[in-house]
This record gives sequence, C-alpha cells and structure tokens, in this order.
Amino acid sequence: MPEVIFPGPEGRLEGRYHPQKDRDAPIAIVLHPHPQFGGTMNNRVVYNLHYAFHQLGFTVLRFNFRGVGRSQGEYDQGIGELSDAAAALDYLQAMNTNAKHCWVAGFSFGAWIGMQLLMRRPEITGFISVSPPANMYDFSFLAPCPSSGLIINGSADRVAPPADTVGLVNKLHEQKGITITHEVVEGAGHFFEDPYMDKMIDSVKTYVKRRLTETTR
Repeated sequence: MPEVIFPGPEGRLEGRYHPQKDRDAPIAIVLHPHPQFGGTMNNRVVYNLHYAFHQLGFTVLRFNFRGVGRSQGEYDQGIGELSDAAAALDYLQAMNTNAKHCWVAGFSFGAWIGMQLLMRRPEITGFISVSPPANMYDFSFLAPCPSSGLIINGSADRVAPPADTVGLVNKLHEQKGITITHEVVEGAGHFFEDPYMDKMIDSVKTYVKRRLTETTR
C-alpha cells in the first residue's frame, strides 16, 4: 500500500493510500484516535476499518494527524485536526474526481473529528463512528446531522460509557430525513480487543454494503 505525503495546514501529513482500479470507486477516509494517548493511523481499529472499506470497493486514505509519526505540526485540541481531516479529504477527492460516494470513518477521538467534518462537507454521503467519546466531547454541533451513518460501540466500554453513546444516538434519532443506525457489540471494550474486532468490522461491512445498494440516505 503506497505511503503518501500530502500538504496539510501545518506542513506535511503522512498517510497510507489504497486505490481501486475502478476510477468511479467510492472514497473513504479513516481517522485515528487521540494523538496524545498513542493514537496513530496504525491503530488496530483504524487499520481494520481501512481494509474493510477497501474490500468493499472503496479507494481509502488513512493518515496521521499533525505531530503524529511523520506528520508535521503539533496537537491542536481538535481544531487543527479537523483542518487536517479536511485537507486529507481534499487530497483524496483531487485524486478521485469521479467518485460518486464519499464516506468518513473515525474511531474514538477520530469519530468526533469525523462527525465535525460531516457538518462542513455536504458531499459526505455516509459515516461510521466507532466508540464516539460522547462523555468527553460535545457533539451538539450535529444540529441537524447532515447524513445517515452507523454509530457502533462496545457494551463494556470504560473509556466512552455506553450510556453517553445512547444519549447521543437518541438526540440524533429526533432528526428528520436521515437514519442513524446504532449497534452495540456485547462484551466489547473501547478498543474491540479480540474476539470482538471481527464482530465490529462485520457489522460495519454489512451496514456499508446495504447503504451502497440503497438510493436513500
């Protein structure tokens, strides 16, 4: 899988880019967890999401936020990281001008950034939020949430308690015109340690496959 370096707001960003042969292939970016708690693009959840989207026929980009790995800059409380995600999406779109579908997937801190990106970029047609930390970050900017997506978390998550995720989902359920699907992986913690990773990834694949065959949002 090609390593790529592309321009971000604070200098170079390092990524992994996995194209499809089909020039019309849908595109997806995958966002990693918190940079200050060891989050990188090679996090297991991020890595597995990346390959899940590629197996479903997407051209996929995952990358390191500023200050992580070979990406330049330093941690910026989520504000700069949102700009990094927008730059990554710009790069991906520039390389794939024919893509009909554009998805964003994020894990933990990456899920929070991904949902903010959703609000800025109307071309995003679907999202996957894995273990969104609704207890740590304010998700009230999702008013209204512009596209349908899947929120998935573990029932034994101690980092982002399931009750907070349910509260977030309930708020989003009240909105018209979109469908928020919520799935809970029984017994799984925040990081979907084995044997829960496969179950989570299977749920994501099933959801994305279904969405790609539907015309509705």
